[in-house]
Amino acid sequence: MPLTSFEEDLQDLSSAEEFLDYFEVPYDPKTVHVNRLHILQRFHDYLAQSRELLPEGHDALRAVYKRLLAQAYQDFVVSDALTEKVFKVFHDAQDAAFVPIESIGRIPTAPGEGG
Repeated sequence: MPLTSFEEDLQDLSSAEEFLDYFEVPYDPKTVHVNRLHILQRFHDYLAQSRELLPEGHDALRAVYKRLLAQAYQDFVVSDALTEKVFKVFHDAQDAAFVPIESIGRIPTAPGEGG
């Protein structure tokens, strides 16, 4: 099945800035610089969640993509990567235990024994 011009355009886009420019979503370069991968991953996640509901027509599809990209960008305007936890590493970090640097290399003592 041949690609549509819209699909071909999407294949040519690689950076967050290119996506935002293509869909004409206004953005602050500083916000994108810090969160570019998070924005693209969130956009991908939103598309995946909406896959069954995506319209057929190119104009309607483009409008949905634009709305989801704008929403993904806005998530990082009002929040940050650590709070949004887009990537697995942030979820894993939440479950990690804190170990003070002073305790590294020390043998733990039994309760009641000096330390």
